[in-house]
Amino acid sequence: MIEKFKTLFSVKSSLISLYLALTIPIPFYSIDQFRNLSIITFTVGLYLIINITSDYVETSENKILYKTSFISKCFGKESWEISWKDIISIKSLPTSQGSKVYYFKTRNGDNFLIPQRLENFDKFLSILQRYTKLNVQEISYLSPLWTYKLLTFLSCTMIIGELFAFIV
Repeated sequence: MIEKFKTLFSVKSSLISLYLALTIPIPFYSIDQFRNLSIITFTVGLYLIINITSDYVETSENKILYKTSFISKCFGKESWEISWKDIISIKSLPTSQGSKVYYFKTRNGDNFLIPQRLENFDKFLSILQRYTKLNVQEISYLSPLWTYKLLTFLSCTMIIGELFAFIV
């Protein structure tokens, strides 16, 4: 059975709301001759942010697949597919913020970043453990979920303040 795991809604909403908070004022500050251009670039940027946050993972009995969008590929983020039998270990590396990222190490020596911002992450980890027989107890979200929710809240507060300031 194929299972699909999308990017966490709180991650998507935090990135989209931050983009909006930082760019909504631009059309208001633009001089008249650049206002239409600023609205067009704002719209294109919003499309890009929504598109690059739409990556997902699919698992089946035979393999795991990480699928990126066309726009993500243009920015250098590649899709990948690994057979469960080719995964020999999971290695961790510390991040500069004090978290850990995890990689699949394959038989041919390749390393693939394990997505850590997925909906139903516990189910994803149980599938990962079932098919690889590797210990996944240490693997967790890259950042605590409250950080994404706080960023979304702060960004939405900024948006409301900006709209209030420019409309009223």
